[in-house]
Amino acid sequence: MNLTRCKKCRRAGRKLFLKGERCFSPKCAMVKKPYAPGQHAKPSVAVTEYGKQLREKQVLKNVYGLREKQFKKYFKDLSKKGGKFGDLLVGRLETRLDCVAHRLGFAESRSYARQLIGHGFLQVNGRKVTIPSFNLKEGDEISFVGGKESKNCVKLVRERLTAKKPEIPAWLMLNAKDLKGKLLNIPTEREVNPDANPQAVIEFYSR
Repeated sequence: MNLTRCKKCRRAGRKLFLKGERCFSPKCAMVKKPYAPGQHAKPSVAVTEYGKQLREKQVLKNVYGLREKQFKKYFKDLSKKGGKFGDLLVGRLETRLDCVAHRLGFAESRSYARQLIGHGFLQVNGRKVTIPSFNLKEGDEISFVGGKESKNCVKLVRERLTAKKPEIPAWLMLNAKDLKGKLLNIPTEREVNPDANPQAVIEFYSR
């Protein structure tokens, strides 16, 4: 089922903030239509345990804009490592280049951040990166590529940061003057407080 971003929020029954500023306005679909999409939607229907696990998994997947194959690969890779799965999963998701760019205020949404990266406007440690899923490490720096191609983009970002300063997470540092960001540390589940329960991901894929 290929749902639009607004319908994904309505299906999840909560705001996933997939459309940037629109999600904070009265135009938000969860404000106008706070019920599941579809002609025969029944919000009061009881949800099974499997359904709850599926919903939580879908929420995380949609928030970070991942496809099922990619999300399942994250699960398989991380489940082989030692440590708390919630911290490992959140850490992997939050250090994706598209997520970091969004958190720093370079893009109003993760989907827009993916466009910036795909067009070659961002660089990590001075090297252009065009892969949105690129994972940053502690100490990595993110900035805009110089030149005419990114000039207009940089101008718009400066205007947006001036008009509305973003709340930068503790694990990131932003130099708003030079439009440079830095990953200070890998965040934990507790620091991020994700919109869904990572434990449900384990339970869903372990069935």
